[in-house]
Amino acid sequence: MHPIARLCVAAIVAVVPGLVIAQSTSARPPLSLEQIIAGSALTGTSPTSPRWSPDSKVVAFLWNDDAQPGRSLWLVERSGTAPRRLLPANITARVSEFVWTPDGTTIVFVQQDSIWRLTVATGTRTPLLADGGEVAELAVSPNGATLSFLREGDLWLLALAGNTPERNAPTRATTVAVAPIGSIPLGTYFGRDVEIGGATWSGPSPSYAWSPDSRTIAVHYVDRRGVPRFSMPYYLGDTVRMNTLRRGAPGHANEVRKIGLLDVRARSLSLLELPDSSSTRVVNVAWSTTGTLLIDRESDDAINRTIHVLSAAAPTPRVAWRDHRDTRVYNDIASAWSADGRSIVLTGDLDDRYRMYRLAPGSTTPVMLTPGPHDVAGAGIPRLATGSIDYVSSAPRPSERHVFRVSARGGVPRQLTTRPGTHAPFVSPDGGSIALLSSSDTQPTELYLLDVRPGATERRITTSTTPAFARVPWIAPQYLRIRNGGDTLPLHLRVFYPPDLDSTKHYPVLVGPAYSNTVRNRWGGLNGLLQQYLALEKGYIVVQVDVRGSTGYGRAFREKFLMDWGGGDLDDLESAVTHMKSLPFVDASRFGIWGSSYGGTLTVYALLKKPGLFQAGVAGAAATDPYLFGSDDVAIVRRPQSHPATFTRGALQYAGNLRDHLLLIHGMQDDVVPFSSAVELAEEFMKQGKDFDFAFAPAATHGWTQRPYYATYLLRKLVAHFDRYLGPGPR
Repeated sequence: MHPIARLCVAAIVAVVPGLVIAQSTSARPPLSLEQIIAGSALTGTSPTSPRWSPDSKVVAFLWNDDAQPGRSLWLVERSGTAPRRLLPANITARVSEFVWTPDGTTIVFVQQDSIWRLTVATGTRTPLLADGGEVAELAVSPNGATLSFLREGDLWLLALAGNTPERNAPTRATTVAVAPIGSIPLGTYFGRDVEIGGATWSGPSPSYAWSPDSRTIAVHYVDRRGVPRFSMPYYLGDTVRMNTLRRGAPGHANEVRKIGLLDVRARSLSLLELPDSSSTRVVNVAWSTTGTLLIDRESDDAINRTIHVLSAAAPTPRVAWRDHRDTRVYNDIASAWSADGRSIVLTGDLDDRYRMYRLAPGSTTPVMLTPGPHDVAGAGIPRLATGSIDYVSSAPRPSERHVFRVSARGGVPRQLTTRPGTHAPFVSPDGGSIALLSSSDTQPTELYLLDVRPGATERRITTSTTPAFARVPWIAPQYLRIRNGGDTLPLHLRVFYPPDLDSTKHYPVLVGPAYSNTVRNRWGGLNGLLQQYLALEKGYIVVQVDVRGSTGYGRAFREKFLMDWGGGDLDDLESAVTHMKSLPFVDASRFGIWGSSYGGTLTVYALLKKPGLFQAGVAGAAATDPYLFGSDDVAIVRRPQSHPATFTRGALQYAGNLRDHLLLIHGMQDDVVPFSSAVELAEEFMKQGKDFDFAFAPAATHGWTQRPYYATYLLRKLVAHFDRYLGPGPR
């Protein structure tokens, strides 16, 4: 055995109980596919949307403590650990969102398309709008006088003072909405032709923002009328209908995305004219405390980024900063105003790492605030009271995401979170406490509170999991760094070993679900449950690989993905397979791979371009024809007009190489990776005389496991495919 392999085995033996000699486990009910698909009956319903009161004394959030899908309103004191329900237990209707009023005495919330006002001190509920339809993105004006929300593609306003449904009807403040061209509300690209709201793939969140003086609202305006029509037959019903959408591909016109300024008193909307509005997304739109509007925009191909600023009094945008680099791929950028409203805090990849920077007024050179060699994820959260900025980083290791605090002027950051895992912070207005939505490999998302003081640790507030969850001996995966061929950077793996692994036997290995950014200590939802099931009940070793394109490892590794999907990323997978084969308890003749979307692409290309590397593969929603990639995929393939060679790399030309066992899974209403791409590949396999399997779901979209009955049918197919062609468990 090679010395490196010998060291790896020794390391694994040291951390995996029962590796050399099988150990017995106490009897327990087996984990079933039906259990993992049922979801909340096992894992419970995790809390969402924590929001601090303006005085920083309490946190409100949405949760269900009884493992039911509908969430209600809850509250927890800043110094407490016992949450309390704000709505009576007999009110079971789902609360979809809520917002505090500026004085902190009242919460306005949406329940079954109706809007209510709740007085926190007394629990008194007052209806504001009954049967309001699809209400979304609640906000209250800074002066507390007006409630705003999105409905039917427009922005609506409702006076809060003394309001009841009988006294005051909401006002449609904008009138831009144009209905969708299709009638079947399925798919990512289904949407109104024109609306105030989010873009198809990414846009500012929220989609509109009040000015600090409550006189102006900046709104995100989307016009899809220039996007080509795309149709798919829909077979369910009395007759076949066409599901028609606005759906573009690389090289096609994309939706127009603009920012408009609404004069609240006059109810007049003015759209700002900025260049390239049909090929540029709006990353962020935000007002400073001094009344200046920030508009952060990035080109769809991620090459150019521009930040404009303006004021409502002088609404002509001026450029505050530009950035350009030709080699970018999908870009993890963000921005915010400093707490005093005088400078801009931005996340960008100006060097090898994503860092946080401060852009001072009049300066064109951002000042670095965070050190390397780690990545900042998302926007910083500035707080005036503390003179600091909180942010999420890949430090101290790329498999985790922890919260750090740094001075607003930069310096040495301090790590605040201590629990292993992934953390999403919600900082109190005074900066003294942080609400956290945190998860790990073996723990679904729960709410924690953390006081920002020396020695403080996270306090758990919610327990969402059920007794059935506690009876499962969830596997904590091992994290490995291995040599990646001739690359100087190591490759990172996440490995689930079956319990009581016996090194005198030989186990099959499944790589999956394959994708980028998978080697993370976080709860994996249905995919994570499937991994646990395959290792716990079927005896597979389950491996994930952070292939090139993943963040946390520097610019060079990330940007190797540009125009090279189904290329160098397969070499990364091969390095992982080579390493696993070096372990004495691995069966080198039983390797499988599965994934969906890009993971399906990896599966198909691995079997066709590296036959024999895997003996079986399951490819869900596999994107195999670059001409049918989505409108956001110009960030990795560019456009056929400028980079025609990229578009000659479709999978059909490799179909004759198939000799391993492939199962294709696809939803017939998938508009992200159209069903036709799977059909074309199947046709070519048949022409070539190849044997393969094909499973489909009639009304499934890109997320083909979203409906439980589809998930049950298709995941059974996935497991049966590997059991048939690899065989579960050790030999």
